[in-house]
Order: sequence, then C-alpha cells, then structure tokens
Amino acid sequence: MKTLIPIFILLFSLHASAQSERVDTLSLIFPQSKSKIETDIASNGRELDSMASYLSDKAARISSVGITGAASPEGPTSFNESLSRRRAEALLQYLSSRSLVSDTTSYTYIGRNWVGLLNEVKQDKDVPCREEVISTVTDIVNAIASGVPDSNANLERVKKIGGGSPYRYMYEHFFPSLRTATLAIGYLPFRIDIPDGFEPSPVQEIAITELTPLPLPPSTMTVCRPFYMDVKTNLLYDALALPNLGIDFYVGKNLSVGANWVYGWWDKDSRHRYWRAYGGDLNLRWWFGKKAHAKPLTGHHLGLFAGVITYDFEFGGRGWMGGLPGEDLWHRCNFISGIEYGYSLPVSRRLNIDFSLAVGYIGGKMIKYIPKDGCYEWQSTNKVNYFGPTKAEISLVWLLGCDNYNRRKGGEL
Repeated sequence: MKTLIPIFILLFSLHASAQSERVDTLSLIFPQSKSKIETDIASNGRELDSMASYLSDKAARISSVGITGAASPEGPTSFNESLSRRRAEALLQYLSSRSLVSDTTSYTYIGRNWVGLLNEVKQDKDVPCREEVISTVTDIVNAIASGVPDSNANLERVKKIGGGSPYRYMYEHFFPSLRTATLAIGYLPFRIDIPDGFEPSPVQEIAITELTPLPLPPSTMTVCRPFYMDVKTNLLYDALALPNLGIDFYVGKNLSVGANWVYGWWDKDSRHRYWRAYGGDLNLRWWFGKKAHAKPLTGHHLGLFAGVITYDFEFGGRGWMGGLPGEDLWHRCNFISGIEYGYSLPVSRRLNIDFSLAVGYIGGKMIKYIPKDGCYEWQSTNKVNYFGPTKAEISLVWLLGCDNYNRRKGGEL
C-alpha cells in the first residue's frame, strides 16, 4: 500500500494507545523442598537471562510486575505455604538485585498449587481414575476460593483415590512443574505521542510493506521428568572379601526391578585355602509405607528374587564345592529363590542404607572333598535341598536419577 509516512505514524500511534495492557508470564522451576534459584535445572539459567533482557527491553512501558510462588501438593500445608512464600521472595530478590522492580511490583504465595494440578489433569487423558480426580480437586479448588483454608485432609483425599495410583502418577508427571515462581509482566503497547499543533507536511509517497509484529521468543523451559534408580553394595559381602554390585530401577506403581552380582575368587594353593563365590539374582520389589509414597526406592519393601550361585570354600582341610566341576553352568551352580523384606533408610541427600533379610530355597548339588597327596580327593556328592534364611543385606545405596534425592525432615517439596 502507499501513503504518507507522517499520517501512517499518527494512525498507528492512535491505534496502539487504544489497546489495553498486555500481560506476559515467565516461570522458574524449583527442586523439591528448595526455595533457592538454581540455574542448572530446567533451563533456569537461560530463562533468567531471557527474563532480564525481556524486562529491560520493555522497562519504559511496564505498568505492573506480579510474582507468585507455588508448591506442589505433597507435604504439610504450613510447610508448603512457607515454601511458596520463600520462592516468590527469591525471585523478587533476584529482580531487585538487577533494578528490575518498581513500586508496582508485588508478590504473593499460594501454597499448594491445586489450580495448576487441576489444569494438568484436565489435559492428560492417561491419569488413572481421571474423572474422580478432577471432581475431587475441583471441590478443593472451589472450597479454597470460597475462603476455606487448605488442610492436610485435602491431600489425604487425593491420595486415597484409586488406591493411590492416581497420586503416584501425578507425583511423577505433574508435581515437578508445579514447584514454581511465576513472573507476570503487565506492559503498555508501543505508542508515539504526537505534539500539540503538529502539522504534517507533504512528502514524497513511498511504499510501505505490511507490518507484522514479531512474536516473543518461545520459552526454553523444560520440566525434568523424575527418574529413579540406585547402585548399591552389600557391606556384609564386602566384609567377607566378596566384592558385589547391585542396581534397582523404579518402574512405577511402587514397583522396582533389580539385579545383584557377587564375584570373589581368592585362593592360596600352597596352604589349600580357597574362598570363592560368584553368582547373582534378579528381583522384583514392591515399596510401601509413608516414605515409599513420598519418594520411590525409600522405606519398606517386599520382594521376590531368583538366581544362581556357585562356590568353593576350603580352609586347609575339608572343602565344599557348589555344583559339578567340568559341567555346564546349570550343573555347576546352585539355584536360589525366595521372598525378602527390607527397609531403605535415608542417611544423606544421595545415600540410603538398606537392611534386608530373605528366606527361601536353595537347590542343586554340592561336592565334599579333601586335599591329599597334592590332589583333591572326592568324598561325596550331596543333593542340596535347603529351606530357610538365604540372604542378609546391609547395603550402602547411592541414589541416581532426576528428582531422586532425599529431602530434609518436614519438607517433602
């Protein structure tokens, strides 16, 4: 289109002046139980840089700045209120240190972010017992909006739905994105003031292309999906000079799968002393209790396991060898299976100690022998058919994975 530049500017400024305030929002994600801004999670570092640049660019037109702190629903009500307040204050302090706030800046805190949780559930059709969850959380939101204080009873209502499976799903998929401090920026659109008495003078007509406003750069915010695993060593085996290693993976619904391996192959031929064992097992564990619901791979657990073990023990006299030498693996080993109970106790941010005891069955064959004339003389082959205690464990457990760390007492967020 063709027109005069001064007339175009005048029309554009009048149109912009008539527009109402615009609002944009930016959010930071916090770890559980934390109110300190950390730049190395959820792209917070890049988000903070973008936030400072964004505010600086619009500084002359900012009409209001609102900060809201929030927490995910797990944990005591009083703790969540305090935590959400500290998160809002942390973002306010960050902005203040960079002179990015004014008299129009305000902050608030909402405690448990029930509204955010409700919106997440409505957008995800895979939530177990979804309609009941929506109904329950809607009741909670409406009650709080009417002036009824939030309480721990609201959390218990949600935990009981569907035997706890919806809560565990929401804990893994939604809760990390609810631990936020959100910045809402109100600003006036671009305008040019025309001086009183301004008289546009004719100028040469030129072509003006259609103007298209540039969109805001998309947020680089990503939510860290929880991932839980551990690596461990049984200190009882270590004390017996049997190096070992175990690993567990949390697969959801309070279940984990794991594997353990032990290998020690020591000998002193000159004194006829052998201390040998190797083998391993696979296990399936069900985690239960208050701590297990608060964080996977913690608290009480029941499990089933099955594996193989072979050994050769001799102390200068009679020796015992598991399995038949020279045969294939299935004949050289004893089979072991059973049921176990244990408790994984948090001791630091990334460490647990796991106490476990197992009972079950050991089957196979065992050879008894004695050293004689520089050789080993076979004495008997015995069938192993044992029921009883089969395994004891005091393991040092190293927690790995996103969101897989222990929280301070009283703070589950």
